[in-house]
Amino acid sequence: MNVLHVCANPKPTEESVSKQLAAAFFGKLIELRPDVELVNVNLYDEKPPFYSYELYRGAWYPVFDENYELSKVEEMAFNYAGKQAEMFNEADVLVLTMPMWNFAAPAIMKAWMDQILCPGLTFSISKEEGVKPLHKIKSVVLLVASGGIYKEEDERDALTRQVRAAFGFIGIEDVEIAWAEGQNPLFFDNCDEAKEFAIESAVEIAEDIAELALDSTDEEVVSE
Repeated sequence: MNVLHVCANPKPTEESVSKQLAAAFFGKLIELRPDVELVNVNLYDEKPPFYSYELYRGAWYPVFDENYELSKVEEMAFNYAGKQAEMFNEADVLVLTMPMWNFAAPAIMKAWMDQILCPGLTFSISKEEGVKPLHKIKSVVLLVASGGIYKEEDERDALTRQVRAAFGFIGIEDVEIAWAEGQNPLFFDNCDEAKEFAIESAVEIAEDIAELALDSTDEEVVSE
C-alpha cells in the first residue's frame, strides 16, 4: 500500500497538535502494516507556487482545443504540479495534516491542491465522458487541529467542505477525519482531553486503513 502524506503545519511536532495526530496515525499504521510505502511532503520544505495563468492555459486550453500546443513557459509551469501529481497518482491513500486557520485550510495547502487538481494530471475531462480519475486513491484522511469547536455541518467550517468537494470532484468520496477541536486554552479548559480523543480517533482510522489494505491484498491474491 502506498500512502502520500502532505503536511501543512510549520510548527515542530511538540508544538503541533495536528502533527501529533499524524505521529499517532502513522505509528499505528506502520505497526500493523510495516510494508507500507510512505511518501512525506512537507509543504514548508516543498512550497507550491500559486496557481498561475500559464498553468491554467497549459491545463485547460487542451481540454477546449485538442490541437492546442503548450508554449515553453506553459510547460515550465507544470514543473511542481507534475512532480506532485505523479506522487499523488501512485498513492492508494492520501493523508492531509494541517491546522484550521481562519475557518479554512492553510493557504499553502490550498495552493498545493490547486497545483495537482488539473486536467491531464490527476483527472481527465470531456463533454462525452465527464470527469475520469487518473489516480487510484481510495481514501483521504484528514488530521486536523483547531482552536475552536465546530459541530457537524457547521457553516464556519470551510476546511472539510473544501476537501470533500475538491477530491469528490475527481472521484474520492471516502474522507476520514480525526479532529482535535477546542485547542485554544484561552477559552477551553479540556484541551488535553480533546487532543487525546482525537489521537484515539486517528489510531482507529489507521486500523481501518490497515484492514482495508489487507482486504485489497487478499483480493489481488484471489485474482491471480
